[in-house]
Amino acid sequence: MEFTEKTLKSEYVFNGKVIDVKRDEVLVSNGHQSLREVVEHTGGVVILALKNDKILVVKQFRYPIKSVSIELPAGKLEKDENPDYAAQRELEEETGYAADEWKSLGFIYTSPGFCDEKLHLYFANGLKYKNQHPDEDEIIECYEYSIDEIYSMIDNGIINDSKTICALLRARKYLSDD
Repeated sequence: MEFTEKTLKSEYVFNGKVIDVKRDEVLVSNGHQSLREVVEHTGGVVILALKNDKILVVKQFRYPIKSVSIELPAGKLEKDENPDYAAQRELEEETGYAADEWKSLGFIYTSPGFCDEKLHLYFANGLKYKNQHPDEDEIIECYEYSIDEIYSMIDNGIINDSKTICALLRARKYLSDD
């Protein structure tokens, strides 16, 4: 079986500050034609920062879900920005900390059925406080929790942010006592 689709026609239907949306006509490998609506996003970074056996999380209101979310520090990549640099920038902006040690945890696609957003995941250790300076439109608070507290919040539906859960899974070798 061939898992490909050929773009026949592509048209942007929305250009925004954070996303662009295009509608593509495609030829599926089985010979059928279909439409694909694609959200284009510059991508972002997610940082699992460990401070004295505690994980840093941020709490903020997320407008699309009209709710407060507890999640790992994260942020959008600027156009053509290096993800390694963006991770360092976002950690300091959102938590006030800089890290001496950085490890890549790979990347995830957030919703590949309709969106090309790619999030680069990082593990950061050796933290030193500098100065928290969130973006002017970010109301954010930083907290520290043990790994067991984090897992409990996930199990109890308090943490529902997918990027946070994915990064924790990818970082498990850095978080275990084994």
